[in-house]
Amino acid sequence: MPATLSPVVAFAAPVVVRETSFSTAIARNATGEVVRHTQEWLTYHGLGLKIDGEFGVATETAVATFQQRCGLSATGRVDGATFDALLAPLSAVLRPIDGTGILSQDAPRYAEQHLAQHPREVGGANCGPWVRLYMNGAEGADFPWCAGFACFVLNQASGGRPLPFVPSVSCDELGIHAKDRGLFREGGPGFDTSKIKPGSLFLVRRPQGGWHHTGIVVGVSPGAVTTIEGNTNDSGSREGFEVCKRVRATTTLDFVAIPS
Repeated sequence: MPATLSPVVAFAAPVVVRETSFSTAIARNATGEVVRHTQEWLTYHGLGLKIDGEFGVATETAVATFQQRCGLSATGRVDGATFDALLAPLSAVLRPIDGTGILSQDAPRYAEQHLAQHPREVGGANCGPWVRLYMNGAEGADFPWCAGFACFVLNQASGGRPLPFVPSVSCDELGIHAKDRGLFREGGPGFDTSKIKPGSLFLVRRPQGGWHHTGIVVGVSPGAVTTIEGNTNDSGSREGFEVCKRVRATTTLDFVAIPS
């Protein structure tokens, strides 16, 4: 298990260990999942590849280019140092901060730590290493990951303590559990944002009922909240492709409030 893995992400330990453990070097003619994951990371780093799990000349060229960029020997072969460089953004978001033990203070800091690495989908809708991290290994069109991102970050910030609500990858379940725990706050045009603290979750209402998008509140002001959220984009879509920082009016939002 990597030294940067904190107990607060123990629920995601299997996927973290599997994807951050280097076993052997890979080179031309290798195939399989480890090649596909390498191609995903190369694509994330701006060296777009066909993600097909086959280590051909294009992958070899991309590896050599990445190595040269990082000051490594440009062999085109993925060794331990190259693997670590490819996954450096993932290691960065898993690194524990010097926290205060107060969720409303630590959650925004962890959210900013993730935002700084620009997590995004790679290889298709709701796919790639960041999605698997936040969704405990799941990926694909049926796995929107906004709630997974928010709960992952709050689990990091909790310092191993139980969250005040039940974590879920479903926005509807988050809202239902919040009501059961007395943590649900109904928003709207006149919502008093002093009723929530940073680290709370926002929930975007569906017109027909329930909720279809969520993220972490990192700042509050009259009538609006500043958020960091996954699976969105510059337009605030509930089915985007990256982690973004946004400012949202409270008009169509509800909230899962944290007590501290």
